[in-house]
Amino acid sequence: MENFTPIASLVGGLLIGLAAVMLMALNGHIAGVTGVMRGVLQPKSGDVMWRVAFLLGLVAGPAIYQVFAGPVNSTLNTSSVPIIIAGGLLVGFGTTLGNGCTSGHGICGLGRISKRSLAATMAFMATAVLTVYVSRHIIGGG
Repeated sequence: MENFTPIASLVGGLLIGLAAVMLMALNGHIAGVTGVMRGVLQPKSGDVMWRVAFLLGLVAGPAIYQVFAGPVNSTLNTSSVPIIIAGGLLVGFGTTLGNGCTSGHGICGLGRISKRSLAATMAFMATAVLTVYVSRHIIGGG
């Protein structure tokens, strides 16, 4: 974490929380990316356009940032593309198994004081810590 700054982290967290509150207040929906994506892939009538706009915003935001701020230094190791794909598939499986993702449980669920979301977020974080430890110290990937 070479570029960590507490101020940037605080502002980022506040913006994420504000966006989640605005989506709930203005649209009546939880900002859970898994649920948003599921709604695009398995659409119900009249419930797709806001989801598509949400997902496009997730992609367009960093692209727009790069236009104004310049390229972002990336630490992505592209030689491990199969591992990245496998990780993505495992995350997809895990979010299905956990009935939601880190944004749905960690941001929105904890904000609603959901015990289920607390348990899910604790499981997500414990798994993340274990994965980093194994990949850095046992497998030697980082």
